[in-house]
This record gives sequence, C-alpha cells and structure tokens, in this order.
Amino acid sequence: MSSKSGNLSINSENLFPIIKKWLYSDHDIFLRELISNGCDAVTKLNKLIGMGEVDLPADRKDRVVVVANEKEGTLKVIDTGIGMTFEEVDEYINQIAFSGATAFIEKYKDKTTDEQIIGHFGLGFYSAFMVADRVTIDTLSCQPGAEPVFWDCSDGTEFTMSEGSRREIGTEITLYINEESKEFLQEFRLRGIIQKYCSFMPVEIFLFTEEKWQKQLEKEAEIVVEPEKTEETGEAAEGEEKKEEKPEDKEPESLSDTHPLWTKHPNDCTEEEYKEFYRKVFMDFKEPLFWIHLNMDYPFNLKGILYFPKINNEYESVEGTIKLYNNRVFIADNIKEVIPEFLLLLKGVIDCPDLPLNVSRSALQNDGFVKKISDYITKKVADKLNALCNAERESYEKYWDDIHPFIKFGCLKDEKFYDRVKDSLLFKDVDGKYQTLKDLKAEPEKTEEEKTEEATDSSSDSKEPEKKTIAYVTDEVQQSQYIRMYKEAGMTAVILPSTIDAPFITLLEQKNETLKFQRIDADVTGDLKEGQDEVAKETSDALTEIFRKALGNENLTVKVENLKDEKIASMLTLSEESRRMQEMMKMYGMGDMGTDTPTTLVLNARNNLVQYIQEHRDGEYTEMFCKQLYDLAAISHQPLKAEEMTAFIERSNEIMMLLTR
Repeated sequence: MSSKSGNLSINSENLFPIIKKWLYSDHDIFLRELISNGCDAVTKLNKLIGMGEVDLPADRKDRVVVVANEKEGTLKVIDTGIGMTFEEVDEYINQIAFSGATAFIEKYKDKTTDEQIIGHFGLGFYSAFMVADRVTIDTLSCQPGAEPVFWDCSDGTEFTMSEGSRREIGTEITLYINEESKEFLQEFRLRGIIQKYCSFMPVEIFLFTEEKWQKQLEKEAEIVVEPEKTEETGEAAEGEEKKEEKPEDKEPESLSDTHPLWTKHPNDCTEEEYKEFYRKVFMDFKEPLFWIHLNMDYPFNLKGILYFPKINNEYESVEGTIKLYNNRVFIADNIKEVIPEFLLLLKGVIDCPDLPLNVSRSALQNDGFVKKISDYITKKVADKLNALCNAERESYEKYWDDIHPFIKFGCLKDEKFYDRVKDSLLFKDVDGKYQTLKDLKAEPEKTEEEKTEEATDSSSDSKEPEKKTIAYVTDEVQQSQYIRMYKEAGMTAVILPSTIDAPFITLLEQKNETLKFQRIDADVTGDLKEGQDEVAKETSDALTEIFRKALGNENLTVKVENLKDEKIASMLTLSEESRRMQEMMKMYGMGDMGTDTPTTLVLNARNNLVQYIQEHRDGEYTEMFCKQLYDLAAISHQPLKAEEMTAFIERSNEIMMLLTR
C-alpha cells in the first residue's frame, strides 16, 4: 500500500476558504451533502451489481449511517457504497471541483443513466470543513483486490494518505467538529437536519449516538439461533420460552422514505396514501380538498404532488409550502422561479432532477429552462381545475369557496392561466347557486319583436356593444336590505367578498367588453321601481331642500323614486367608479389623498314617512326624522362613527318615547 502527502489541488485560486466560509449560506447543509454522497455511492454500487461488474453477497445492507459522539467531538457519516481506491481518492478528493458522479456517468453512459446519481458538483464533500477542523476518510473500494485507504486533512489544504483500516466495502467519513459547531453533535439537531433535507433519499438513513451504534454493530454480529420447533405445530418445543422483545431489540427506523409517493405512477396510489403523505410531510391534519399528481418525463423530468388545502378566503393570510427537491435532495421551500407565485398558496412537493442549480444548490440558473418548468406546472393545475369543473361539478362547487382566492390571484398574475381556466371560474349568487362566466354573459332569449327591431336597425353595426350589468355583493350582512329588494323583484346578485375581488372584476371587464360589474348598492335599477312614471319635479325639489336643511349639507345629492317596496323609506347609493377609485387608493396607501366616495340619498316617494316629511316640512319632528332616515340608510353600508352612533341611539330612544305620550 503506497502513501502520499501534499497540498490539495484546487482548480480555482483561493477556492478552499470560500468553500469553508461562504459557499453555503446555511452550515447545516454539510450533512445534506455528505449523506447525498453516501447515497450516490450506494446507488453506484447497485448499478454495477446490476450490470454484473461486481459480485457481492445478496444480504448486504444498503444504508447511510450518521453517528454522533459528543464525548469525542466527532461526527461520522458511513455508507455501504462503492468505496474508493487510492487512485480515486487522489483524483476525486485531492482535486477539488472534480465531480465523481460526472465521471461515473461518463464511464458507464452506454449501460446506465444518471437519474439516481445525486451529486453533480464535486464540492459537496468540502462543505464538511465549514463545521470541522479535521476530516478523515476511511474507504474500501468494491474493486477486486482493493486495499483500504485512509485520507486525513486538518483545517487547510494539506493532506496525508495511507493504508486504511476499513474491512467492509464502503466509506466512513469522520468530522472533528470545531468549537463553534458543537450543536451538530446533538442528536435532536441532527435528526431535524436529516428530516429536512434527506427525508426521501433513495437509500435508508439511520442516526445513532456512538453508544447505540456500537450496540447495533454487536447485535448485527451476533449469530441468532432459533429455538427448535416441533414437527406437528411448528412452534417452539416444550420447555422453550419465547424471548420477550425489549425496546433495544427493535430494529432501528430509517429516517428516509426510499419510495416517496411522488415517484409512483398516479394509478398506483390510493386516496388514503395521498392523505397520509400530506399529513406526514406538512403536519396538517385537516384533509386536503384535492390534489394533482405531476408526472413528466419529456422534455424534462419532473414529478410531484400539489395539494389544495382548505384555506381562508383572504389570500393575503394564506401561507402554503411547496418543497422543491433535486433528485430527492431537498433544495428549498417556495422557490418562485420554479413555482408560479399564485401556487405558493398551495402545499406540495416537486422533484426535478433537471433543475439547473449552481454549485451550492442554493440558486437557479438558466431562466429559460426554469420558465418552461413553471409553465408546465401552471398548465397541469389549469387542466385539473377544468377537469373537475366539467366532470365533477358538484364537488368542484364545494371546493370553490376555499380555492377561489388562489384561482383569481392566478388569473391576475398569469394571462395564460386566465385563458386556460376562464370557463371554470364560478360565481356564487345570493341564492347559493353557482354560475360560470359563460352563464353570466348569456343574454335572455329575445322575443320575435325584439329580433325584428334589431334586424331593421340599420345603425346597429356602428353602435358599441351593449354592456350587461352584473350586480354583486361584498357583504351579505351590511347589504342585506338591497339583497332582499333584489330577491323580491326576482333578481339576483353574485357574492364577491374577498379583497382580491376588486382587481379581479376589473380584469374580467377588460377581458369581456360586454360585461360590467356593479355593486348592488351602486344604483336603483328599473326592476326595483314601480312603473315607469317619474316622480314629479316639485316633489323631488321639495324633499331635496328639506333634507339638505335638516342635515346641514347643501351639497347633499337627493334622488326621489317610486320604489316597489313601500316599507323602504330611504337608501344610499354609491358611485361604482368613485368607490373603486377610493378602494384602489387605499390599497396603495393613498387613502387620505381623496375625498369620501360620493353618495346619493334615495327617498321612496311611496313611503308614508317620506310623505309625512314632505307634508310637514316645518313640523316639530321633521328634522329628527330626516336625520334618522339618513342614518338608517347609511348603516346599510358601514358602521356609523362613534359620535354618529351615539346621536343615532339617543334619537331612536327619543322617537320611541313619542309613542308613549
């Protein structure tokens, strides 16, 4: 066995200090890199066995073991993989930035693929020096006649190589943890790192303290002799007692799920498996509404599962989690370059081995390729929504109240997404029925007379298309009076209660020039009025003057109408355009730059109280009644201010006292 010492050959000047201090922003990533390398080594060995290049016992264990020794201050990462020869250690370890995975694939490119080879960077091993003053490698190659190799490097670029002591094929890396990084010797800390980064590695991963590891090795070395069984029953012979299993006798559990659900074909997954995976990964015990299984091989390899959780209506308060993996190695949560922003409201996992990552796997490169991945994910989500709407409409309607914020957000953020899902947008009305955009746009069947009139109108081609007004409600409680009037008139309105609905209906109006959205309290439509007769100008002028004087507001806009419902005395209507402008200004922090939304006081000329005020313009209680009617109308829009509410309550008590006189 030869030996060697020298300086590490670094391909870029001063690269080693950069690796040690700055390459990885989070120091805990060193464990991800070492475990990834170990999994690579096991995967390579299994490929060689499968190709007949290596012959090993069938009962050998495929695993990566992490062993923490707080007393000695060491951390070991042990794998049962391919191992390295003296020459390979010299080439792959002593020459930083040479990727062993790349060389392996090149050598066997005609016989295998790189789908299961995780490490593509060659720098991962050196992340160990972020937390260790000294690192050693004890390795034995699977090549026939290979001798074990020991590599030792202490806090720098100088190394020594000599004969190793390892007797089993594989590699044992030992880190002598520095003083600043002692946290990485704590079992709970290591368990958290492994569960975060390595939960779905293709090889079983185990974590032990040094004491437990030695006991495990002793247990595995024991020759277990089963008690003699009788021929008749196959049970232990008389006099033999079954050995009671103790906790320490139980087999250790792997921290890695080597067959994650997303790697399976959707047809092979059950509903309960999807739900169990969701609970396990996201610790969310509320059942998801539904999910999408992503499974693509061309033009890039991408697999994953996106879950639609039960969420709040206000999209701002929703925080989803989409975990991004690169060949089962966790990269990060919610990477916006890969996951469209509006889908970050969801929960899920996406594994894309083809991701163009930088050497530290912390940033993405090649924007064009990443954009294709993002577009694919968006298309799959749109396809799922359309399929649900068309084939499972009843279920889709049940989901709508939970999922509509993210769908609307997606329409606002991505024009292609809107184009794909526009026919699956639903609108719930005040009667609890759901309509599509197509339903809203549909015109009532025209009579023969209307058709003839339209056909003979020679100027119709030059006219702008008529807009169909869609009434909507933002607050069913606050706007209940208007809703009741609509229902009694045989009309309906859609419910748009979320903050996102304001920009969303603006988008719909831009995309559909024949549609106009108008809040239910923006105007009094003809269907709410009695007949077509207008109120006499004298009556309107008189009531306008009375209310302006009583309220002390000479600029008050008053409109007198013949409303069908005689019980309604007064209403307020708000200009749709002005209100939207005010809402937009508030959204952008400009609320104080404008004035209040212009309102119109609508009085019902058919109401007895309004008629009384007109007939008793100088009466003792006229001013009080005018103020009361105005406040009653205002309450239908928003709560009164403190002083207004106080005056309203006092006035209400005073009016009731009149009945006792």
